[in-house]
Amino acid sequence: MRLPAPSPSRRGTPCRLLPLLATLAACSLAPDLPPRPPLADVEEPLDLLAEPDDEARRRALPAGTFAGLVLEDARDTLAAKLDEPPQLRIAAVVENSPADAAGLEVGDLLLEVRPQGLPPRLLQRPSEWRQLELDCAPGARVELIVDRAGREARTALTLAARVRPGPRTAVERFREEDRVGVVVRTATEVEARAAGLGPGGGAVVTGLAHSSPWRGAGLRFGDLLVRVDGAPIAHPQDLLAAIRRPAADRLRLDVHRDGSPFTVDAPLSRRTSELHEITLPLLFSYESDRGRSEWSLLLGLLNYRSTAAAWRFRLLWLFAIGGGDADRLLEVGP
Repeated sequence: MRLPAPSPSRRGTPCRLLPLLATLAACSLAPDLPPRPPLADVEEPLDLLAEPDDEARRRALPAGTFAGLVLEDARDTLAAKLDEPPQLRIAAVVENSPADAAGLEVGDLLLEVRPQGLPPRLLQRPSEWRQLELDCAPGARVELIVDRAGREARTALTLAARVRPGPRTAVERFREEDRVGVVVRTATEVEARAAGLGPGGGAVVTGLAHSSPWRGAGLRFGDLLVRVDGAPIAHPQDLLAAIRRPAADRLRLDVHRDGSPFTVDAPLSRRTSELHEITLPLLFSYESDRGRSEWSLLLGLLNYRSTAAAWRFRLLWLFAIGGGDADRLLEVGP
């Protein structure tokens, strides 16, 4: 059985509507929003990019005590490090060490530490554990509460005298390009211990944007930041977390410069608005995007684009004119 063919008027209607529907769909679909651009004027002096040469001084420092624990951040992803509170996990246990004798295992989460003669501590950074080893004398007993596979366990170890300094840890660098425009690195053990922090604590300023509000606050390259709003900076991420707090508009920073401590009231800036867009489907559209602007009329029959260096006007896709700066400087007389 053969179906009757549709009438010519019905058969042609969808075909005539397709271009119009496609045009409407194209006009109604908004482009993806651009990501927030990084600050482009960050200055990083070359002499601050090299690893500090203070190994001889590090080896001359008092070695402190030894437990045989290697600790790491328990948060495994960048998103977790931004959104979740820090927590320490045992990454390694040295064989025949006090930690090995106490039955500690790789993967245990460190919940609480109770050193003999000192208040209990909730440690969040490896530098805080190293600070504890420096604060305690050989023979001091330390009780630990750990989470092992979801169950709480308790044990204790006795700190031994450290025979030689621990291994040197390479510095890490961190960039903040949203509200301050600053580059910081972890402090070396010499720098951290001189400021009363455990090895790995503190944040050294190695870069600043020209527009950074911290320049006007008096901060300089090489400054060691030791506390933010009264809390010790046990790792540069503590500083970055304080900067990211939405409600914060300034931070109180304790700084060490050439061995001298002082305090800075450091403001936080906010981005100015540079993106503007207006669209009337089929009739008019306007967009301004970080120094570039464009407008068009009547489905793009008239189009104008401009930047700080050039402009272009187009009519009916047939006629276009434009102009802009040359690639050389204009010579002027005396």
